[in-house]
Amino acid sequence: MAGFTTLQTSERPVIVMDNGSGYTKMGFAGNAAPNFVIPTAISLATSMRKAAGPASCSDDCNILIGEEAVSQHAHSVHYPIRHGVVKSWDHMERFWQQSIHRYLRVDSEDHNIILTEPPMNPPENRETAAEIMFETFNVPGLCIGVQAVLSLYAAFAAAEKGAKARKSSLTGCVIDIGDGCTHIIPVSDGYVIASAIKSIPIAGRDVTTFVQQLLRERKEPVPVEMSSDVARGIKETLCYTGSDVVKEFAKHDTEPGKHSKVYNFKDPRSGAERSCNVRHEAFLAPEVFFRPDFISDEYTTPLPQLVDRVIQSCPIDTRRDLYGNIVLSGGSTMFKNFGRRLQHDLQKIVATRQPPGGSPVEVRVAGAQHFGVWFGGSVLGMMPQFGSMCCSRAEYQERGFRSSVVANDGAN
Repeated sequence: MAGFTTLQTSERPVIVMDNGSGYTKMGFAGNAAPNFVIPTAISLATSMRKAAGPASCSDDCNILIGEEAVSQHAHSVHYPIRHGVVKSWDHMERFWQQSIHRYLRVDSEDHNIILTEPPMNPPENRETAAEIMFETFNVPGLCIGVQAVLSLYAAFAAAEKGAKARKSSLTGCVIDIGDGCTHIIPVSDGYVIASAIKSIPIAGRDVTTFVQQLLRERKEPVPVEMSSDVARGIKETLCYTGSDVVKEFAKHDTEPGKHSKVYNFKDPRSGAERSCNVRHEAFLAPEVFFRPDFISDEYTTPLPQLVDRVIQSCPIDTRRDLYGNIVLSGGSTMFKNFGRRLQHDLQKIVATRQPPGGSPVEVRVAGAQHFGVWFGGSVLGMMPQFGSMCCSRAEYQERGFRSSVVANDGAN
């Protein structure tokens, strides 16, 4: 695979769009970070909600996406993606239209586009996305990349930049935790081992809800209408992963003044400054990935055990490389010490079956961790072989959409 140092330039760079359940990252290939990161949300004015379909929507100003949509309480807010899968194609099409024309400010007919998809995405979803891109936006070329493979591209680019590239750069186990779901995806030589994938509906949104619950139980002075935003802010700025939850409890209970934090926020209605105390939730919230029974009666297997099961279900000749290249991707893996805790717990599990040094466990991050998938798309879009991975408009018109190399779940 070509490295980040060999990327080529283009007058019309590839658009990279990573649409997640919670946030969309969009920008141009070759950049180190997306131009925009916005909530994957759309609101339509009342008159537009009564319209028959996309073609009848004449006033683009009545469509709001991202933060604008979320803040417009007078409008109905829709989230077109749930648990990583598009649920409303009408809303998704309008969201793409606003993203390309109002945010990126380009003509879609002039730029190839990379979209991302979750592992095991239904084929009909991929075909619908291609149909919209080619027939509505008239794009010259389209590549749909599996998020896990793109995360490995990002991790490889980051490792190469630091002179730590691995020989088996596109073999690894990707743990992608976003807002809506957690995916554990093994990849061997760039191909997803589809039969071993595991997905669980516990992710960042559940952590936020758990923080809300803990604040409510302690009767912290947080207005009900602001509780979600406050909980999200606490999650993103003050939460961390402890090495031992019992020790963390003892530490906080022994010296509460030393270990408690204060979270400051502003009331949007009055503009007044407010605050609340952050105590056990600082370490308990991320613990749901290691003790999912805190919030769920159905999904009770800790993340390290799930990762071990995934790798153990892969072909035996791939397991050592998979244990040695576990890549964290997604904003919900960014808690302090999250990777260290995962590596420690997983190594303990592996050690029960093998002698020391049998399969060393190494956990690392996918480049810019919170947008590792997008960065992987940025790397891919600048590679010399990108053209061969892209389905052109002429190919689509002749024989329909053909999946690109990185869009194929090991079945290519």
